[in-house]
Amino acid sequence: MSIAVEDVKAALSKIVDPNTTKDYVTSKSVKNIKVDGGDISLDIELGYPARSQIDAVRASVIAALKTLPGVGNISVSVFSKILSHTVQRGLKPMPNVKNIIAVASGKGGVGKSTTAVNLALALAAEGASVGLLDADIYGPSQPMMLGVKGRPETKDGKSMEPLENYGVQVSSIGFLIDPDEPMVWRGPMVTQALQQLLEQTNWRDLDYLIVDMPPGTGDIQLTLSQKVPVTGAVIVTTPQDIALLDARKGLKMFEKVGIPILGVVENMSVHICTNCGHAEEIFGHGGGAKMCADFGVDFLGALPLTMSIREQADSGKPTVVADPDGKVAAIYKEIARKVAVQVSEKAKDMTSKFPTIVVKND
Repeated sequence: MSIAVEDVKAALSKIVDPNTTKDYVTSKSVKNIKVDGGDISLDIELGYPARSQIDAVRASVIAALKTLPGVGNISVSVFSKILSHTVQRGLKPMPNVKNIIAVASGKGGVGKSTTAVNLALALAAEGASVGLLDADIYGPSQPMMLGVKGRPETKDGKSMEPLENYGVQVSSIGFLIDPDEPMVWRGPMVTQALQQLLEQTNWRDLDYLIVDMPPGTGDIQLTLSQKVPVTGAVIVTTPQDIALLDARKGLKMFEKVGIPILGVVENMSVHICTNCGHAEEIFGHGGGAKMCADFGVDFLGALPLTMSIREQADSGKPTVVADPDGKVAAIYKEIARKVAVQVSEKAKDMTSKFPTIVVKND
């Protein structure tokens, strides 16, 4: 008894991808099905990085196919293929950068930079090519958090090479100035500096560029949101009412310029005492989830207020690399997966498919 391609699809339509909550047939992840008598071979193409989950996906697909009567050898290849997705109207994605993700907050001090660096490291750990742009000109912190020192090199005198650590490419104004030097610049100078950092850094074939945005919703943030081709934004807040007040403004700013909100991260959600284990909600409870409900966006996850997150970031070895198998790193990785899945479900960028039309008068 031979097996038909439709039988294979029917079996695979019963398996739900735990990350997308869609089955592999509906999500069009199943590719190149080949059936030879009872032997089956196929590919599962995931639109997000999933190095740690490939074996589990392959096992679930094989288990489903083994239920088919008369099945013989089964060959399943699982891989990630990250594509470029659409950005704001009137802008095109950057060359060598498939997707730009802005990590923003309405106010400072909510752990935005710590979230941004751990998000970048989590995506890299799952096999993606990742860059991190430190866009906080007045308070660049990514060189310290990533444990990177030195000046960027230039090969042509016009552009600079990104520095790198833990598999993440990084560019920051912090590499170009003395650590104690204050940036006494007005808005237009800051905006120009940021565009130069973004466009004159030789990013090497990035799947994702994480932009650690400056806090606030002023002229600098608005100009960046209008000039930088962003696939989506992640809002970081604490449960505190004051922080949420500003986070809501940040969310509305992105909506006004046509940048999709990928979700909200609630930082410092609960404090666990290191001595007795008592849990205390110092900054309030449920604010991030309520904000998501109010605006109809995804709640990506909540992070605890722990000393280890701060110590690890200060030491130049953030949580995802300092304690990759720990509970907090698992939360960051889950948030990163949700962000990547959200990006993968956005409309694909088709600008490269169309030729540039030039009209000439002879």
